[in-house]
Amino acid sequence: SGRVDSRSPSVDMRLALLLALPALAAAFGAGRVAPVRAAAPAFASVRSAFARVSMTSTEAPVDAATDAPAASAKETFTFEAEVARVMDIIVNSLYSNKDIFLRELISNASDACDKKRFLGLTNEGASAGEGAPCIRVRADKKARTVTIEDMGVGMNREDLIKNLGTIAQSGTKKFLESLKVKPGESNMIGQFGVGFYSAFLVADKVSVVTKAVNGEQLRWESNDDKSGSYSIEQDASDPIEGSSGTRVVLTLKEDAEEYLDEYKLRSLLGTYSEFISFPVELWAEKTEYERVVDEEAAPASEGEPARMKTVPKTTATFERLNKAKPLWMRPPATITEDEYADFYKSAFKAWDNPIRLAHFSMEGQVEFKCLIFVPTTLPFELSQEMFAQADSGAVRLYVKRVFISDRFSAAVLPRWLSFLKVLIDSEDLPLNVSRELLQKSKVLSIVAKRVVRKSLDQLLDLSEDDANFGPFYEQFGKYIKVGLIEDRDNKDALLKLARFSSSRNAVALAKAKSVEAGSEAEVMEAGALTSLEAYVSRMPEGQKQVYYVAGTSKAALEGSPVLEALTAKGYEVLYALDSVDEIALQGIGEFKDLPVVDAAKQNADLGEESEEEKETNDQSQATLASTLTFLKETLGSKVDKVELSRRLRSSPAAIVQPQWGMSPQMERFMRAQAVAMGQSEELDGMPGGASTAILELNPTHPVVRQLDLLVKTQPGAEATREYAQLLYEVAAVTSGYEIADPAAFARRITALMATDGVAEAEPAEEAEMAVTPVEIMEGDE
Repeated sequence: SGRVDSRSPSVDMRLALLLALPALAAAFGAGRVAPVRAAAPAFASVRSAFARVSMTSTEAPVDAATDAPAASAKETFTFEAEVARVMDIIVNSLYSNKDIFLRELISNASDACDKKRFLGLTNEGASAGEGAPCIRVRADKKARTVTIEDMGVGMNREDLIKNLGTIAQSGTKKFLESLKVKPGESNMIGQFGVGFYSAFLVADKVSVVTKAVNGEQLRWESNDDKSGSYSIEQDASDPIEGSSGTRVVLTLKEDAEEYLDEYKLRSLLGTYSEFISFPVELWAEKTEYERVVDEEAAPASEGEPARMKTVPKTTATFERLNKAKPLWMRPPATITEDEYADFYKSAFKAWDNPIRLAHFSMEGQVEFKCLIFVPTTLPFELSQEMFAQADSGAVRLYVKRVFISDRFSAAVLPRWLSFLKVLIDSEDLPLNVSRELLQKSKVLSIVAKRVVRKSLDQLLDLSEDDANFGPFYEQFGKYIKVGLIEDRDNKDALLKLARFSSSRNAVALAKAKSVEAGSEAEVMEAGALTSLEAYVSRMPEGQKQVYYVAGTSKAALEGSPVLEALTAKGYEVLYALDSVDEIALQGIGEFKDLPVVDAAKQNADLGEESEEEKETNDQSQATLASTLTFLKETLGSKVDKVELSRRLRSSPAAIVQPQWGMSPQMERFMRAQAVAMGQSEELDGMPGGASTAILELNPTHPVVRQLDLLVKTQPGAEATREYAQLLYEVAAVTSGYEIADPAAFARRITALMATDGVAEAEPAEEAEMAVTPVEIMEGDE
């Protein structure tokens, strides 16, 4: 036309259509079985013409002088896609686990059955008198096919093109929108419109036989030439059972033949589709044994019964797999304890009964239903590795009763709660298209906080039940202490749950000795633990700190010299019996405005000093000044300094750390960790250990007085130095430190035993033999 410029986009499109008409006519006139496929080259030329310029509004105005679009004109284009490439991306990039194909196809079948139920309520669905819809799965090893058939709503030709021929077209979403049904009010699962294409993870070819109500039976079939095309035709195969339905037939790839195995299919259906609303049935062979007459045996004698034999009889039928009910979908008031226990054992493969559980739902900004179970017994895998479930296993995530994954534990639960068993069903969680990845978002944060809050409520409720909380804490107490270390947001609640051993019995016995004869000590049951709340309630007047001390065992700590003064004053001390205890108590800082301090450190408050005590200490300081100097010179870098102690009563000496020093137990833990990681050399310069410690002496003890006498009378003698070394080593052992040279320590102890006349109880000859080596080592003196 002379009125339209030859370079106009409309001319391009019209020319392309004119050029394509002969090819289209030839393709359709050839009488081929798949005319759409035959005409593909012609359609390609049309598509390329449209791809050059695709206008969503009227043509842009043209500048008459330059024959070009005006500079101010706005042009709007649509994105183009290469269908085969998009299919490849969907199949090979969205999904990382091939098993997911069955989950997606079963979910599609469930949605189809749900749609039929919806339409049936408006007299547009299933025929009157038709049974309840179900989903059937059947594998054929000879044909290398897996078939998933449902009695759902089915599809007509238009539905096939729209739902299967359009990528990312969610038929379920469109259906709900047409009925004005909110997603939360239905059981339908479909969302993204790409689940069907997961079939190509395992199949070279996919055939869909379908029939809509009052419609013809059609076949949709993908082409296996990787062109991204498909065909639709009338189907003459086995008719669809019922008034409508769909049969998806997958011709498996060579590397996917494992899905022909009945056990594999049974396992996948049990994992992903256990709680689908409609019956899921699997074609399964069943072998039974029956008794029949043995015709090959010799004839029976007269009067005797015929000889029998046992023969196997194999039959095949559809077996329903999803008999369990989605308990979380029911109101809690309608569920019994036994039902909860049975569900817990089935869903989480547990054998114990839950000691506590929470069943709740949340509506509003985020909607989800949740079950939380508190185990009674520590599972075996957690006894081997404390955080074996921190990343997977603790949380099972469902979307509309379809299992998605159990690998999202870390996104929902903190590590210290990974011993719980949690089930969450929500469609609001930010899953990626394949539902394999959970993305971080505000929604996820809300869900996680709610689950943690409910979990804490259950544990706090359990803590009021002394009979059950004791056994529970014995097995799961470490997790609570890890929570004190890692979860600062819930510190107050965790402090109510934490329990520790303490010196309560030792304090009670000491108090009983100091009062009238015949009084009885208020002794705790052996192994009983105390909470910080109970500890503070027992504090005597004048105590201004909460004390703890770290050690390897309760017996070792009860004999620790650093506790002597505190025990005498009636001050209870908490026992940190492993590194987790110590780190947790260090991190508390304060409890009810009371500092929580290590009793074996210099900053421990030992109470106010009376004037008489001050005067005595000043005199001792002056008297023992030379001994303190001698010890520091003799021990050298083994200690930071030597001073007199207020904390000792019956022991001659003790080793304490400065405020920021490292306890002997923590030092051992850090070294073990460093060795395990191959970084032991990096600990050499770390503060801690006896080298940074303070040696404290009891000025009234006979051993210290004896050393003072030796220093003043024989300061240069080897015996004096040996005595000083032995005093230090005894203090180190009783304070929990390791001796650098155990052989030298043993030699000094042996020499002391011999010179003190221990051997006098032996016969004379043996005593002489025992003393001789000591006399040789020490000389004439």
